[in-house]
Amino acid sequence: MEIIILQLALFVLAIFLGVELITKVPPTLHTPLMSGTNAISGITIVGAILALGAEAPSMLVTVLGFIAVVMATLNVVGGYLVTNRMLAMFKGK
Repeated sequence: MEIIILQLALFVLAIFLGVELITKVPPTLHTPLMSGTNAISGITIVGAILALGAEAPSMLVTVLGFIAVVMATLNVVGGYLVTNRMLAMFKGK
């Protein structure tokens, strides 16, 4: 029971820290920040696939791994689309 409370407290702390950091990022740094997020999401995809491929995973691991793969893939694809759109603004006509 203690480990669940510790993990929940860490999760809540991570949410507060994430909100504080993201709100303080100036607009000129959003694209590099998105590139870093894409890299982290790529690592999330690999980790979720490894968790799904583990020997006899439980149903909870399978469901959470599938959700992690879908959400991280959406983040990576969306990040690349936004980055491509922003880079297109700098191309000559």
